[in-house]
Amino acid sequence: MTRAMSSLVFLLSGAIAWAEDDPQQSSVKEPELRRELLDRTKTDQDARHTMMQWMKARGPVEAGGKASKEGMAEFEKLTAKVKVIDEANTKWLTGVVEKHGWPTNSLVDKDGANAAWLLVQHADHEPKFQRRCLDLMAKLPRDEVSQSNLAYLTDRVLLAEGKKQLYGTQFTLIDGSWKPRPLEDEANVDNRRAQAGLPPLAEYRKLIEREYGSSKK
Repeated sequence: MTRAMSSLVFLLSGAIAWAEDDPQQSSVKEPELRRELLDRTKTDQDARHTMMQWMKARGPVEAGGKASKEGMAEFEKLTAKVKVIDEANTKWLTGVVEKHGWPTNSLVDKDGANAAWLLVQHADHEPKFQRRCLDLMAKLPRDEVSQSNLAYLTDRVLLAEGKKQLYGTQFTLIDGSWKPRPLEDEANVDNRRAQAGLPPLAEYRKLIEREYGSSKK
């Protein structure tokens, strides 16, 4: 896979987890910050939705693969737009973390906290910042941070550090099939996923295939 593909497309799996949590309407400590987080996440998701629809219509793109020259140029234009959005969001979120620490459920409500997680999940160009946010999240009480969000970011950070992922949240496209990136102790991955509130790996693979398509039938 190309670097752009792994950093801009396969993090879309994170968007699936974000959509599963219903927004809470209770009062929050930082309502303006929550609103900005949700607005930025919408921009993020709109750009990725466009890319997803492109992939569904034409099939996933693999490095050195089957897409035409024109098709690759169109796809690279979509990824470039996502990259610009990601970089702007990461710069902004860095300032938020400097001021508030990690945005928790009590600070910005669950939907705002999910939005913050999605933005850092898409900050592959700043792996040290991702690690910093992961460490902050890991120290929080369980009721202040989503455990599934923590699992997704854990995998992203471990892979960026040259290690194996623990939860199997990160997939790549190989010979037309979606496969998990290097995975530690695969025999027990479903136990770890269950503890984080995630479905079994086989179900997750089917979800990815349904959302992003597969060139292998």
